[in-house]
Amino acid sequence: MGKVLVGNYIRKLRFNLNEMTQQQLADKAGVTRQTIVALEKGNYSPSLELAFRIAHAFNLALEEVFFYENSEEQ
Repeated sequence: MGKVLVGNYIRKLRFNLNEMTQQQLADKAGVTRQTIVALEKGNYSPSLELAFRIAHAFNLALEEVFFYENSEEQ
């Protein structure tokens, strides 16, 4: 079985939304800034609940913020 990656567009979305800071997003999602840093770096896969809270903070669908990639498919 290949490695599964849950990636995201968080950094790009933050800059597209009036340069929202990591702290502002963290406050909206109810997490620490360090969690946002880890997500942006790809070091952390969020829980389903957190993924929905982040998507809601951007007023976007989950699929517009996160993507699923399986290395076997490449």
